[in-house]
Parts: sequence; C-alpha cells; structure tokens
Amino acid sequence: MTQQKEKLFTEFQAPTRQEWLDKIEVDLKGADFQKRLVWRTNEGFNLQPFYRREDVLKLKTPDALPGEFPFVRGNKKDDNAWYVRQDIVAKDAAEANAKALDILNKGVDSLGFRIPRDLVSAEFIETLLKDIRCDIVEVNFKTCQRCSLDLAQILVAYFEKQGYDKEKVVGSINWDPMKKMVMKGKDVQPILSLAPQLVEIFKDYPNFRCINVNTVALNNAGAYIVQELGYALAWGNEYLQQLVDAGVDVDLAAKSIKFNMGISENYFMELAKFRAARLLWAQIVKQYEPKCDCACKMVVNAITSTYNQTLFDSYVNLLRSQTETMSAALGGVHSIVVTPFDVTYEEPNDFSERIARNQQLLCKEESHFDKVVDPGAGSYFIETLTDSLAVEGWKIFLKVEEEGGFLEAVKKGTVQDDINATNVKRHGDAAKRKEFLLGTNQFPNFTEKSEGKRPVGKACCCAKTADSKCEPVFKTIESTRLAADYEDLRIHTEETRVPTAFMLTIGNLAMRQARAQFSCNFLATAGWTVKDNLGFKTVEEGVDAALEAGADVIVLCSSDDEYAEYAIPAFKYLDGRAMFVVAGAPACMDDLKAAGIENFIHVRCNVLETMKEYNQKLGI
Repeated sequence: MTQQKEKLFTEFQAPTRQEWLDKIEVDLKGADFQKRLVWRTNEGFNLQPFYRREDVLKLKTPDALPGEFPFVRGNKKDDNAWYVRQDIVAKDAAEANAKALDILNKGVDSLGFRIPRDLVSAEFIETLLKDIRCDIVEVNFKTCQRCSLDLAQILVAYFEKQGYDKEKVVGSINWDPMKKMVMKGKDVQPILSLAPQLVEIFKDYPNFRCINVNTVALNNAGAYIVQELGYALAWGNEYLQQLVDAGVDVDLAAKSIKFNMGISENYFMELAKFRAARLLWAQIVKQYEPKCDCACKMVVNAITSTYNQTLFDSYVNLLRSQTETMSAALGGVHSIVVTPFDVTYEEPNDFSERIARNQQLLCKEESHFDKVVDPGAGSYFIETLTDSLAVEGWKIFLKVEEEGGFLEAVKKGTVQDDINATNVKRHGDAAKRKEFLLGTNQFPNFTEKSEGKRPVGKACCCAKTADSKCEPVFKTIESTRLAADYEDLRIHTEETRVPTAFMLTIGNLAMRQARAQFSCNFLATAGWTVKDNLGFKTVEEGVDAALEAGADVIVLCSSDDEYAEYAIPAFKYLDGRAMFVVAGAPACMDDLKAAGIENFIHVRCNVLETMKEYNQKLGI
C-alpha cells in the first residue's frame, strides 16, 4: 500500500508557482494580473488568486491543536457543538417563561432574557425561570447596567435555592457600560467600579460570565471585520486590566469576560476572524500570567448582522444570515443568535423566529457542522486569511494601547471617528454599487411595493423615547443600515409618484439587451416602473411606442458606436415630451451633450445621487 501511494504521488510532477503564474498570464491575454485577480480587501491587505503549501509553512497557526493554547483551532477537542440561542424581551415574566419553554422544545438550548430595569426582582426571576433547568440550558440576561448587580445577587440566590451544580450553570449577564460610551457617548465611568463586585458574586460559577464586550454594535454600525477584531481585543483588555488592577485574580477575571461579536456577509473572512480572535485574545491573556491556560479561552456569542438587512426584498436577508451563520459555526464560536429577517421593519413574529432557529438547526442536523472540529484548518486560503487578519487586528489593538487603552481612546473619540468614517465610506460605495446589496442596489424586485413597511426606529439608550433629550458627553457612532438611503428614496417615490421608464432598444442585439437589463436594474433601485422591449427598427417607432405606453422617461439602449447614429435623431424627435436618457458612456458623449442630451447612466455613475437627481427633474 505504501509503495502504491509513493508511486501515485511521484507519477505527476507538481507545477511550480512560476508555472502557475505563466499559465495565468497566458489566460489573461495581456490583462493586468494585479488589477484583474488580486483582491484588494477593505481589511488592509491583498489576497492572491491562489495559495500553495509553501505559503502556510511559514505560519504558526497550522501547528496548533484543537482545545489547546492558543485556541486558534477552537476551545474544544472532541466536536464543534455550539449553543443555539434565541433572545426574548421579558416584559412579562409569565409570558416570557411560556415562550422560553416552547422554543426549548423546538431546538433552542440557549436563552437570552432582556429584563426592564423596573422589573428586576426575586419574584420576577422565579416566574421567568420556572421549569427551566439552568444546569442544562444556557441562560443569559441583560438589564440596566446599574441594576445588573442586583440581578446578579438574585440569580445566584435562585441557583443556590434550586441546588444546581455550580459548574453546570452556563450563561452570562450582559454587563458592558463601555458600550454606552462608544455608541451613545454617555459617561458611565462611575459604573465601571461595579465590575469587581459582579465578578465576586459569580466567582463560584466558573461557566457564568458577567463582563461582556459588545462589538456586535460596531458590526451593526458598519465596521470592517478587522476593525471589529482589533477593537474587541482592546475592549476586552480594558476590562481585564481594570479587574486585575482592582485586585481580582487574573484567572477569575479572564474567565468572567464574554464577547458578543457580529457576523457580516464575508463568508471565509468571518470564519477566519473568529480563529484570529481566539489566537490574539489567548496571547493577550497569557501576558497576565494566568495559572491555567484555560483562562486564555475566548468565549464568543456570534450574532448575525443587521447592517446589511433590507426592508425591500426582505427574504434575501435569509440568504445573508444563513451564510453568516455558517461562517460562525465553522469558525468555532460558543453560541449563535440568528437575527430574524423581518427585524428591520417589524417586531419579529412566530414565523420569522422559527425560520431563524431553523437556520442554525439546518447547519447542525442536516449539514453536521457540529461534528468536525475546525474544518477550515489546513486550508491554504483560510490559514492565510487567519494570519492576515491577526496581523491587521493586532495593529489596531496596539494603536489603541498606545493611546492609553480602549477607555481613553473612546473618550478621545478616535474609535467613534474610525467607525463613522467606515460607515460613510460604505454608504458611498453602496451608492456607486461598489458594494452590492442584492435586491436593493443590484437586481431589485421591479414590482415590489413597501405595502406600509417602514424602518423600525431605535429607542434611546436610557429607555427614553426617541424624541426625548439625552445629550452625549463623548462622541457617538452615527450609523444607519447600508440599504437605508435607497429605501428612503424608494419609499419617497412610492408615496409621491411612480414614473415609468421605457427602454428604446435598437441596433446591435447583444449590446441593446445588455444595456436594457443594466438600465432596468439601475432605475428600479428608486422604485420606478421599467418596461423592456424586444427592439425597434427606427428610433421614431420606439419613441412613439414609449409615448403610447405613457412613459415619463425614455432610455436609449444600443451600442457605443451606434449612439452617434441614433441618439440625436431620437432626442430631436422626442422634442421634450419625456425625459431622454442614454444608457452608456460612449466616445461621442461630448457631441451628444452639445446637442442638448444631458442624461447618461453607466457603471461609473453614483446610482443613488443620479436617481435622486432624476426624481427631482420629474418633480417627484
């Protein structure tokens, strides 16, 4: 058998890197390799179109083992199981309890309860957790930051009353005052002194974490992957340093911290992000000299993003959240929350919550993602991604530390400025379709109407209404979903007047069809009605057909060479009876402009601004 294997592997000569590059050069037919095939990521590094064994031989990550320091390959040795978590707003203890018991029978094994501050009491917890075995099911809680200490004492008393084995109680309290500083600019520094008391309360519960790092908020504000990674490390290190400085044992302090991180749509990079995060966090904790390497484990609850979710064509949100869920599962996280597809415009209902649960169950029960530990290990691409993200994330971490730590960076506003700048850039890229949102700025549903759906507003951080005053002390992170600008435009069109755009297709068959499809997608982003056609023999015939169809806009679709022949006659024959648009940026554009044609749509256009301008011209 050994001889057969040796013969098999020696029978074929392995091509060198240069031979691969030479072959690619031939296939590119003179096109620039760097421009055509090298991916310039937003994360600060470039990715090559292929990788080979020698690329990973220099890396340390492939040498790691599952369940062992530095935990790049996960915290577990035997499987890749994660908790299927669903969060519940617990405004009524009995109702929340009934819902929790119901979903526990439908595949969930982790619960998250959000409790209003004025309801925190022993009686409320007794009712909320009735018949829920907290030594079997993971339980997580969130309430007002100032009330978390009371909640912690109530929970410990309840666990002791139930006689639970302390090591079997798994869960968390989402206590993270710095999130309010980062996102809302509130000065919560006095509350930070509560951290050692919280840790002390849960010191006998090794698997219950009471200090959280919520970089999911940065993810939902548009942060790039490497930004979330770098700031997560700095954020967590700030809490760890404060706890150690307050006299808390480093092992206890590190085991008290939990990370709630977002998941964006970049499939392989998100998978690699969680691997890189564990690697770097382990290295950070190691510098505090814990007695046990187990203190270096990073526990991550991953939450699918809302930043890329859409109001229109909302079922596409399922595609986004499904790949995000897969990334997190294969990345070896502790638990996952799948955001329901309709959360952008309504309170999730039974259907959307069921689908969200099933998205995780599909990965577990049908795809068996929970069976194999770190399936991405050894992949040249994923190992390289992990290392590249670790390098760039570490740069951000060091930059924050040079500023005096995460708290100081937040007070100076550098973190907020960084995320806000990224959000602005991403909205600009979406406007130009450099960043695609399927169903929004690319391939929108031509016939869909909002049917009364409107974006759900955000409550104030201190539970006041959106109209109440809550003046920030520090800089804030200002962010809207990536699709919000297009949705506002489309709803405005719907509420005012929906124009009709008619494709005047003529000339070269391939080019007119391609231009017509491009134009329909372009104009439909604003909710316009678009009408495509098979083609016309003359421009006069096309203009007449368009006017007969009640067109407000006529889009000439042909080849660049033929525009010199068709555009000016069509424009003159139309004689201002409708808006005239040319699909493309032909070489004769200056001549067409000189003739009075001023509207052109092409791939270099800012789609959003162009459609706003066209709406204005039409009086919409």
